[in-house]
Amino acid sequence: MTTLIVIMILLELFEAWWQRADTLRGVLTNGYVYYSKSIFFFFFMHPAYSFTLFVVLLLDLLNGWMIAILFFKTVDIFFKITLMKGLYEEGDLDPGLIEILDQPLSPWLFLSGAGLYPFLLAYGIA
Repeated sequence: MTTLIVIMILLELFEAWWQRADTLRGVLTNGYVYYSKSIFFFFFMHPAYSFTLFVVLLLDLLNGWMIAILFFKTVDIFFKITLMKGLYEEGDLDPGLIEILDQPLSPWLFLSGAGLYPFLLAYGIA
């Protein structure tokens, strides 16, 4: 159990490292680099999502905590994809939303995944 939680922390720190930017537009730009190569590569850059699926299958465990992790991560990934497509491919984002994309982000925001998901995983496994 401890090994699974440590792996989740490391994977979340990796995700925080490559997504790190000063604004949400920067986060989307970082993600679009991988998305433009392949949507599969973009999913590959979210290893904690795949790891959670692996743990669910390995332990044959699908409870509310594990569903919460999968739900939050799925919404996060597809929200980013929607924003990236609107910003870089279609160019049809609302001007108000574009202003939000340029607002500064707290540096601690990127560590929220490493602070939240390992605890949810621990509750889900216990």
